[in-house]
Amino acid sequence: MIVVSNTSPIINLAAIGQLNLLEQLYGRIVIPQGVYHEIVIVGAGQAGAAEVQTSAWIESRQVVSQGLVTSLLTNLDKGEAEAIALALDDLRAKAGFRISPQLYAQVLHAAGE
Repeated sequence: MIVVSNTSPIINLAAIGQLNLLEQLYGRIVIPQGVYHEIVIVGAGQAGAAEVQTSAWIESRQVVSQGLVTSLLTNLDKGEAEAIALALDDLRAKAGFRISPQLYAQVLHAAGE
């Protein structure tokens, strides 16, 4: 199972020495580049930074739907917005997540895509 994560679970589990729980539960996790930046660059030297940078089971991906990210930024920070956008693309494309064409079109329209 592949799981998309935002910053909080990673840094909080790393802070208590339990980041490996995510690997044990899910095998690997995917983080958007915004989350990678928050943890590794902004949080350099803090809990989780080294682990995210060196762990093969944590994969960073670029978010394709930037319009969706932009629309989510009104209520969320960049890492959270990118995690949702990345998960939504994967839910439809890889997991066959069912969403009505009308709702999907409405989300894309609101995101300017």
